[in-house]
Amino acid sequence: MKILANDGISKSGVKALEKAGFEVITTKVAQEQVASFINTHDVKVLLVRSATKVKKDVIEACPGLKIIGRGGVGMDNIDVDFARQQGIHVINTPAASSESVAELVFAHLFSGVRFLHDSNRNMPLEGDTRFNELKKAYANGIELRGKTLGIIGFGRIGQAVAKMALGLGMRVIASDKYIGEAVIRVDFYNGQFINVDIKTEPIEDLLKESDFVTLHVPSQNGYIIGRDELKMMKDNVGIINAARGGVIDEVALVEALDEDRVLFAGLDVFENEPSPEMHLLMNPKISLTPHIGAATVEAQDRIGTELAEQIISLLKNN
Repeated sequence: MKILANDGISKSGVKALEKAGFEVITTKVAQEQVASFINTHDVKVLLVRSATKVKKDVIEACPGLKIIGRGGVGMDNIDVDFARQQGIHVINTPAASSESVAELVFAHLFSGVRFLHDSNRNMPLEGDTRFNELKKAYANGIELRGKTLGIIGFGRIGQAVAKMALGLGMRVIASDKYIGEAVIRVDFYNGQFINVDIKTEPIEDLLKESDFVTLHVPSQNGYIIGRDELKMMKDNVGIINAARGGVIDEVALVEALDEDRVLFAGLDVFENEPSPEMHLLMNPKISLTPHIGAATVEAQDRIGTELAEQIISLLKNN
């Protein structure tokens, strides 16, 4: 039985699938040729990440598909309901990348509060001629310890962010439409740990109280953070989006940055991927990454293994 991992899969995932008797194809097939390739090669399982779109046209054209797998959490690039109506299993890996995304959030936070994103642009250009001026320009950094982090969306990734924030000595406030509270376990050396019970709050309270705001929500119809929400925030707030493009009004965000109401932003996702707006890319107050929240060796290894386990369970053990 053939599996097409069109956006790649870890070696551990390939090894587990091949051991179970599957043939894994990792050739990258262009979007417009995916359906034809699946039918020509009698592919039964299609694995994707965010690049390949598996919409109704592809699903209708491939009646032999048994499983569509998404390496990651969000499945907005797959017509999930339609696929399931056709009797196709749709699977993902919601737990595999939580820590990796959370660590990227803090990479952006540390970058923003110490101006690393801008310093790393200017030091190679002017570090040898304007060292003292740059030193003065970046001398007003702030600490994360003791500050309040607002987490919008308190699922697995939001809770992983909370765990890291607590470890840094930050105060945490969370908001979620569906989760009322969560117990966050913070582990220490030699088996010691503490549990912190966090109850979610209305988003309006979060916006007013937070020194930094990070979003961990699925794709939305409309913005979670727009002009009105930005006006509710503290002056000099920092905003991180490593969730999905389109949950922040990017035009309103840039206006707030230019007006010095927002201190910095960290963006891993964009409304117009894979062609983010140039006014975002050139803004000196924005720390930028190209949608790499789950792109660590460890996370990709877990994703591949988790997908393999689910596929084997569905197709071999039933």
